[in-house]
Amino acid sequence: MDYYESGGYRPPVKEKKKWGFGLGFLVGIMVAVTGMGFGARLYATATHNYLVVEPWKIHGTAKSAVIDKSTADKIDELLSYVDLFYNDEYHEDDVRDAIYKGTLNGLGDPYSVYYTPDEYKDMQVTTRGKYYGIGAGMMQDAKTMEVTVTKVYKGTPAEEAGLKNGDQLLSVEDTKATSMELSLLVKKIRGEEGTKVHLKVYRKSINDTLEFDVERRNISLPSVESEMLENKTGYIQITEFQDETAKQFSEALKQLQEDGMEKLLIDLRDNPGGLITSVTDILDIILPEGTLVYTEDKYGKRETYSSDADCISYPIAVLINGNSASASEIFAGAIKDYDYGTLIGTKTFGKGIVQTLFPLEDGSAVKITTSKYFTPKGNYIHGAGIEPDIELEYEYSGPDRETYEKQYDNQLQRALEELK
Repeated sequence: MDYYESGGYRPPVKEKKKWGFGLGFLVGIMVAVTGMGFGARLYATATHNYLVVEPWKIHGTAKSAVIDKSTADKIDELLSYVDLFYNDEYHEDDVRDAIYKGTLNGLGDPYSVYYTPDEYKDMQVTTRGKYYGIGAGMMQDAKTMEVTVTKVYKGTPAEEAGLKNGDQLLSVEDTKATSMELSLLVKKIRGEEGTKVHLKVYRKSINDTLEFDVERRNISLPSVESEMLENKTGYIQITEFQDETAKQFSEALKQLQEDGMEKLLIDLRDNPGGLITSVTDILDIILPEGTLVYTEDKYGKRETYSSDADCISYPIAVLINGNSASASEIFAGAIKDYDYGTLIGTKTFGKGIVQTLFPLEDGSAVKITTSKYFTPKGNYIHGAGIEPDIELEYEYSGPDRETYEKQYDNQLQRALEELK
């Protein structure tokens, strides 16, 4: 999950002067169309700001003519073969969507994606945390595309059906889990309330493949869970950085403080990330005045997120692992650079790039990698991850490996020892 930023600058519409003769009018049109791409890039380079106008006005701004005449002719040729010989029906809109998706796929960047109008609506639901689904959090490896269940929420259909943390999702109905980006796969898991979705998973603990029919329900999932542990240690787990996460964190912290908390343990394991504004709002509560993270785009524009002087003074430990990514790494990087706590676990995922979401006129959207982010000390962690202060592989020593209890979690117990 990534930082999404929508909207843009729409220049004021000025009344155009009428030319006195047809040639002048034609020349004016040609200059306007030809110069729009150059003007947009010149504006971005000179001002370090994006120029995003009405979608139909930015046609022709691409610096490379990918869809030239020969390419268009070849697409027509391919479709001619399809029309003549394809032994089934197809929908033209599906082919068009495939072309749009292929345009982004051609970048070779798994984080740059085209969303159809329906997919965009579904993705917006994800960041708000409310949907008709099954109540399970999932993580996808960007390289292998493997999908793992990272969190089964209590009292949800996923828990009732028997899904477990660590299950590898193999298929949703007849769709292989590795065949598409996670946000699109999740769309297939969600659906009309009361209906069921068929899932196939591989469970490593028993070396077996299992199948489940899970009911879809109206789910409202918190992204923050908290409780008081031994020795007055407050425990806060953040599963994802969503719209409401900073508010939920603040409420959890306040309750733990009222309960007499003296130390704080924050669990970011298997947290895939989310909104940059969400994680920086939380870091602002924790850290003293200074830079939390900054980003730089292709034009050299830098955007800095900072905290004020208000902060907390409890001893802090943060649990991380290889599935702690993106916004989770912004959190871990800031804690490490400020030396404001101890990172315990294994090296983080290593995603140090930022995506910007651009809604399009027809209700679709495109998410593009637009910048890199750097920790307060200027470290670029993409592909490298963040090393913990105390490296410790996860081991669960409980008698029942499928029923989680904190007392058998070696990483969590090591953090409690560090905070004594």
